[in-house]
Amino acid sequence: MKDASWDDLQLFFHVATGGGLSAAAASTGLSAPTIGRRMLALERVTGRSLFSRGPTGYLLAKDGQELLDRVRLMQDAARAISDWRGEVLTLPIVSTAADSWTSRFVADHLASVWTPKDSFRMCYKTCDASVDFTYREAHIAIRHSRPESGNVAIRRSVKVAHAAYQAAGYDEKNCNWISLGTDTAITPADKWTFEQPDSWITSWTNTPHMLFYLIRGGAGRGVLPCFIGDQERRLVRAGPVIEELTYDMWIVAHDDERQRPEVRIVIDRLAALFADHEDLFAGHKAAT
Repeated sequence: MKDASWDDLQLFFHVATGGGLSAAAASTGLSAPTIGRRMLALERVTGRSLFSRGPTGYLLAKDGQELLDRVRLMQDAARAISDWRGEVLTLPIVSTAADSWTSRFVADHLASVWTPKDSFRMCYKTCDASVDFTYREAHIAIRHSRPESGNVAIRRSVKVAHAAYQAAGYDEKNCNWISLGTDTAITPADKWTFEQPDSWITSWTNTPHMLFYLIRGGAGRGVLPCFIGDQERRLVRAGPVIEELTYDMWIVAHDDERQRPEVRIVIDRLAALFADHEDLFAGHKAAT
């Protein structure tokens, strides 16, 4: 019985309940000869005689009736699984948008934002450019600046500091710097390195995550948010906090969306998560 396919068992159901091959053919679109061959194959697989074949059709044998009862139980179980899956698909969605660094931090502390027990689903968007709430690109955005206009609700969060970092054990005599490329740099922190006249940039990349790995790998110094750099044991600061790069983080939501209970829950959880790590974001090297 272990080799009987679910497709053949369902086909058996049509034959058993329809009384023969013709009825099963009408229900499934398969030809009667094809169905007949598959029923013979099913009998070989099960090692049981499932039908009494006669001029009036296919009558269920004793083993056939027993198999039909089992197939009905399997159908009920399959239907319950389908209903259970459908319940998930009807749950509301909350979408968030944040830059690469903040998205990484949220992922590292996901249990503070969402758990499988929550009655809503989440969509996490990494967006280093500004989010357009006019087209509802996200329900919640974590921004580097206060929005100047728009039908939005805003909440000031923590201060975010930046510093230069290098791999632990990096040769202090090495003057190499790493930067994002000028074509992908968006924020002042992204641009800071190549705007310094005395920075000797020997490596650059097009993604923040690769920038992090290059710094950690020892390719040179580079600028990172303190909440990223100070949590990595294989990195050390290569200088003090760069004060001109510090900004206030803002949690922003479309004013209509924030009335949804699940959106309010996520906003409150994000605010609490960032507040709990306020010193880390501000560059005070809080313990993780």
